[in-house]
Amino acid sequence: MDGTIVDTEPYWISAETDLVESFGHTWTYEDAMTLVGAGLWESAKVFQDHGVEMTADDIVNHLTSRVQERLEKDGVPFRPGARELLEELRSLGVKTALVTMSIRRMAEQVVTHIPFDAFDVLVTGDEVENPKPHPEPYLTAARLLGVDIADCIAIEDSRAGLASAVAAGSIAVAVPHAVSIAPSDSHTTWPTLAGRTSVDLAALVAARATEGLSR
Repeated sequence: MDGTIVDTEPYWISAETDLVESFGHTWTYEDAMTLVGAGLWESAKVFQDHGVEMTADDIVNHLTSRVQERLEKDGVPFRPGARELLEELRSLGVKTALVTMSIRRMAEQVVTHIPFDAFDVLVTGDEVENPKPHPEPYLTAARLLGVDIADCIAIEDSRAGLASAVAAGSIAVAVPHAVSIAPSDSHTTWPTLAGRTSVDLAALVAARATEGLSR
C-alpha cells in the first residue's frame, strides 16, 4: 500500500522525525529509508534503540494515528497508474488483495478513498505473525482469495515487500519508489504503473507458464 498505491512515505517520515525528536534524539532521512516496507513492530524496536521511551504497541499506535491525521487533513496521494490498473482489473473480475504492513484501521482509511470496490481481501501488519520479508503475508492473501500463490502477481515498491512476494512464490513485480531495488531474475522491474494494463500482467503470467514448460 504505502509507496505502491499511495505515496504516504513523507507522512511517515514526518511522524517518525517528530517522535524521535520529542525524546531529544535525531532521526534522519537515511534512518527512515531503512524501515521502508518493514513491519511496524520491528520498526518500533528501531525507534526504541533511537531513544524513544515507549512500548512497541504505543509507538505503532502513535505513528499510525499521526499518519492517519495527515491523510484526513491533506488527502490520499495516489501513485501514478495504481488506481487505473486496479479499476481495470476489477472490471474484468480479477480477484485482488491488499497486502500491507500498515495496520488495518489505516488500510481501511486508504481504501475508503478509492471510488470503487478495489479489494476482496485486506492482509495487514497487525494480523500476521511474521511480517514482510517473511512470505506469510502473501501466502495468507492467496489462501483467503482461494487461489494458488503461483498464479498471483504481487506488485511491490520496497525490498522487504519484494522479498516476501518472491519467497511466497508469486510472480513478483518491483515498482521502486522511495528506495532502489536491484535487478534480479527473481522479479520483473517496472519504473511506474502509469500506462500498465491487464495485458502487461497477462504477459507475465504467460511468461511464467512458458518457463514452467521449459523445465
